[in-house]
Amino acid sequence: MSNFVNIKKAVLLPLLAFTVTANGWPLAPPPGLDFAATTRVERVQLLVDECWTDRDGRRHVNQEIFRAVRDLINRAESFLLLDMFLINNFGYTAVEGCYPLSDEFTGWLVAKKRDHPEIDIILISDPVNTIYGAVESPHFTALEQAGIKVVLTDLNKLPDSNPIYSTPWRLLARPFGTAPGFLMPNPLGEGRISVRSFLKLLNMKANHRKVVISEGELMVLSANPHSGSSAHWNTALHVAGAGMKMAWQTEAAILRFSHGGDIPSPVFEEKPGGRFQLEILTEERVRVRVLELLNTLEPGGRIDLSMFYLADQSILDALITAHQRGAYLRVILDPNKDAFGREKNGMPNRQSAALLSEYRIPVRWASTHGEQFHVKMIYVEQLSGDATLVTGSANYTRRNLGNYNAESCLAITGSVDSEIMAKQRATFQRWWNNQGERGYTLHYRVYADENILRRIGAWFQESSGLSSF
Repeated sequence: MSNFVNIKKAVLLPLLAFTVTANGWPLAPPPGLDFAATTRVERVQLLVDECWTDRDGRRHVNQEIFRAVRDLINRAESFLLLDMFLINNFGYTAVEGCYPLSDEFTGWLVAKKRDHPEIDIILISDPVNTIYGAVESPHFTALEQAGIKVVLTDLNKLPDSNPIYSTPWRLLARPFGTAPGFLMPNPLGEGRISVRSFLKLLNMKANHRKVVISEGELMVLSANPHSGSSAHWNTALHVAGAGMKMAWQTEAAILRFSHGGDIPSPVFEEKPGGRFQLEILTEERVRVRVLELLNTLEPGGRIDLSMFYLADQSILDALITAHQRGAYLRVILDPNKDAFGREKNGMPNRQSAALLSEYRIPVRWASTHGEQFHVKMIYVEQLSGDATLVTGSANYTRRNLGNYNAESCLAITGSVDSEIMAKQRATFQRWWNNQGERGYTLHYRVYADENILRRIGAWFQESSGLSSF
């Protein structure tokens, strides 16, 4: 391990020196991001989308999240704000479990506005859905024609994660903007796009949030209303009666710096108070809170981690340290092998799993069959009888937790005996043990990759920002 650490230091120091000399970068996120706030709530629910195979190898999908989103939209009376990363049909094929979710989601909002023209509906999304101005989004067009305000996040206001690529891009490509074109293949779907849009795509930043707010309810998801992602495993927290004002504050910040206007704060039907502590955590505040939970966990406490991408070194170190102190730790990871019909190389999870395995931390792989284990959830159980559940949009990577992407998570703290904590434990236990003769997860050795060169490669991509994770 010492040689690996020395190699990392030898590469990191020159990289940091280059970063310091970089020109024209935002050094901090815009005001209103990197946000945390706390309240109390009584009504909160964990929602789960999951896949499994039965004894005959048939694939099954059980989904709760977007039924709840549809019902929330239907219940809204005066206000809806939705911040959703992916709304498109890129990568969609009508295979088992997949369906045209983006079309359905758009239809729900159009119907809501048609039937209730007095309701204010705002959609915030990411320009990746137009390949940064190269193609038209039929979903955004339909929403705007229905009278719904659509705001695309101004990603130039977010700090760049990639010093090697972003500096020349800002100096040489960004001044020319983006536009439709035909010289480059569309890496996300059919057709061709402009060189300028392709170069902006390579800058790898995003508004990666998945948030729904009405006057009386709040949902924060790991799931996108994206047709190609419609069969993915995901989780969400649904809160009623509290938390909407906190979520609105940080969403209003995106509206302001993305030229969406300074919209007056809606009137929320909040009744804070109850058994649970509710926290909204965005960007780096997610990392801060997760590290606090891990670093203060007593011997004998429990950690269940379910993660699509795990690469952040500070969190890996904290997991290892908590395990060495005597915490009971289990990790389920996506094998990083599937991406909308394309085969991936297993980075970064197989390399992170190899590190955890060296410390005898048990790891299992989600048994995926074209879909992704898109969950971003950690459960930390204290000896005091309280537990904290954190889930939302943020992967545990530098880009997601370092104030580069826009991210949003919720943390719920309450009794281990509460219904929501019991559901988390039952869900994780079902996945871990393949209960009911269902195939949810696989042994670590199935996708183990302990090659030192690939471990160095995964670390370099994570540290430099050259990765896509």
